[in-house]
Amino acid sequence: MKTMRNHGGLPSQTRGFTLIELLLAFLVFALSFATVLEILSGSMRNTVRARHYSEAALTAQSLMDQVGLDIPLESGSGSAGEAGEYTWEINIAEYDGGGNARSMELAELTGITLLEVDLTISWGEPPREQSRYFSTVKAVLANREMEP
Repeated sequence: MKTMRNHGGLPSQTRGFTLIELLLAFLVFALSFATVLEILSGSMRNTVRARHYSEAALTAQSLMDQVGLDIPLESGSGSAGEAGEYTWEINIAEYDGGGNARSMELAELTGITLLEVDLTISWGEPPREQSRYFSTVKAVLANREMEP
């Protein structure tokens, strides 16, 4: 029996891939590609979230540094404002000791008033609004006189 040859000199019984094999290969490729895209989109979300947390922390640090300079350091006072895409609110109250009577005794002996500074920073639009809370204690001389 003679084997017929095509123009390239190869036997004509050499065959390519079947349609089913090509469809299966494409399906495996599509599933792999979808998995890679999901991993990348998760990484992008985490990167954006980390950026917001870092910027909120830096904004908080900057605002806490302004308390006593640009923001009055007085018990019962509060301020609010915006910094870029972040909104903030500061409340200042006398520090109650936080369960530590020793710190309150020490403050009384040294003539220092302890003030608790609470800061809330928010960003985003509802329903994805985020906020973080920061708090610190600042010391002020109890009998300080304001300069004219």
